[in-house]
Amino acid sequence: MSADRLARASSIGPVTPLTQQSNPAAAMKVLGATLRKLRLDRKMGLKNAAGHIRASMSKISRLERGESPPRPRDVFDLLDLYGMHDEGFRAEIDAMLTRALEPSWWNRYSDVTPGWLTRLISLEDSAIEIHTYEVHVVPGLLQVPDYIRALVHTALPRAEEEEVARRIELRRQRQALLEDERHPDLTALLDEGVLHRPVGGPAVMAAQMRHLLEESSRDRINIRVVRFDKSASITPPSPMTYLKFAPGGPTEMIYLEQVNSALYLNKRVDIDAYREVLLGLWHVAETRASSRGMLREAERRFTAAANA
Repeated sequence: MSADRLARASSIGPVTPLTQQSNPAAAMKVLGATLRKLRLDRKMGLKNAAGHIRASMSKISRLERGESPPRPRDVFDLLDLYGMHDEGFRAEIDAMLTRALEPSWWNRYSDVTPGWLTRLISLEDSAIEIHTYEVHVVPGLLQVPDYIRALVHTALPRAEEEEVARRIELRRQRQALLEDERHPDLTALLDEGVLHRPVGGPAVMAAQMRHLLEESSRDRINIRVVRFDKSASITPPSPMTYLKFAPGGPTEMIYLEQVNSALYLNKRVDIDAYREVLLGLWHVAETRASSRGMLREAERRFTAAANA
């Protein structure tokens, strides 16, 4: 797709070429941002757009944020509303729609993936930065298979082995994101308790600590430990994740996981509040070298316990 041509036709400024959209989620975000800019350029509110396609304002908002699959009829009806009749422009939008509606890899795991988690996976897949803080367990993107297995058995003690295997496979597929040369920068802040909580037993924990050490040596993965004695006054009670995206869609998002659901926050006041918490944790976290030392000590401790 010609980004220059699309920008001229829509007056929306630079747009990431479709050929650079590595996945449907990224194409969906660019499409949504294009529709939003068109609406704003015409000085129309969400209510105008919603009324034109007989939808709710929340549906338009989700469409513009790239958070729900677009219906081609809705998209082209909105182009009509915005006066975009140029055939070349509409053909490029159609190509973007085709890319956005292609099945994503995680669709294969719909049997073990609740909707709220599917949304996180799509966001991870298009993020350029991920900053996460975990209170109780190793972040999902950094877990080894036996650690995952132990967590699944704890959460779903009556799950059949096939389901457990599917859930492990799903998380491993998520982790493949970090092997891609275009993978996001990952900053993982771990509460010190994560290094002591024996998920799966000593042998599993020893392997998990070794994996964290290996991953922490990579340039774009930064693992820091937040010590008990330095964080008592600022430690939040639950995990949180901040995601940043490339231009061409929503630029930031906060993800808060709950027991059987999750919250996704994109209002500026919420994003700023949680970023401030993460920044506070970052300032008291151990250095990269000191964190690696704590991981080594934990690995030795669990290895000794496993061999006792």
